[in-house]
Amino acid sequence: MVYVYGLAAACLLGLGFVLQQRAAERAPVADVLSFRLLLDLVRVPLWLAGIGFMIAGQIVSVFALAHGELSRVEPLLGTSLLFAMALARRLTGLRLGWTGWIGVVLLSGGVAAFMIAGQPYSSTALGGPLRHWLVVGIVLGVALVLVVLARRLAGSAEPPLLAAAAGALYGLQDALTRTSSDIFDSGALPGLLSSWQPYAVVALALTGLLLVQSAFELGPLHMSLPTLTATEPLVGIACGIGFLGDRLLVTPVALVGEALGLGAIVFGVFLLGRHPMLPAGAHRENGAQNGVEDSEVP
Repeated sequence: MVYVYGLAAACLLGLGFVLQQRAAERAPVADVLSFRLLLDLVRVPLWLAGIGFMIAGQIVSVFALAHGELSRVEPLLGTSLLFAMALARRLTGLRLGWTGWIGVVLLSGGVAAFMIAGQPYSSTALGGPLRHWLVVGIVLGVALVLVVLARRLAGSAEPPLLAAAAGALYGLQDALTRTSSDIFDSGALPGLLSSWQPYAVVALALTGLLLVQSAFELGPLHMSLPTLTATEPLVGIACGIGFLGDRLLVTPVALVGEALGLGAIVFGVFLLGRHPMLPAGAHRENGAQNGVEDSEVP
């Protein structure tokens, strides 16, 4: 069921990302990294449809995380790009081609190789509070640095950096979702409501959503979706090993297989992300002059 739920969540997330980007690409540039952007986009039906798919995907991913290790679920969520490509093909009518097929093989094969080599499993040796907060602090610090760099560099570097920051927050969100699920299983609803983790999940989700929509607004999908899709599973796996007690095989052969699997996933994601099939977006010289109403694609 972990694989069923994980792939279903990836499908819903991939479809949601494509719809959100098509709606956000013509929002006023002045709204970047401002919650006004979300308030404007909430009036766009296409964006709401994308958010609906994303929320459904997040809900299904909770079931996946409740049934399996984070290190097993995260690579499955990384296949969301495959489903995004499927919808993009429907929208553009382009063929996948050799580049696309190589990307598909690398991404799907990388997931399989990582699972077979690492054989993720749960351990009772959870990280202590210090280790827990250290990992959380590092992830938040990395996300903050990426946002600062994005604003300083601007231009074509801004969308991928903002998307990477969002991916880092989403990876941490997945880890805290797993923790919240464990708290609920052991202490029911009162124990969950008295814990900080579910509130942190909501805060991370909203902040990540703002970063993602800003990245989608600033450039075409191929500039942001690859870094978003690659960063989330890497950070999620790091959090799973860091404080959730997830373990991987550490034999020399296993380590080589895990490294090759993760490398294939990342390379496949970026290869697919550069494919012309993904929507290229509107090339605006001055995005501020376009209203959100223009983002309703016929």
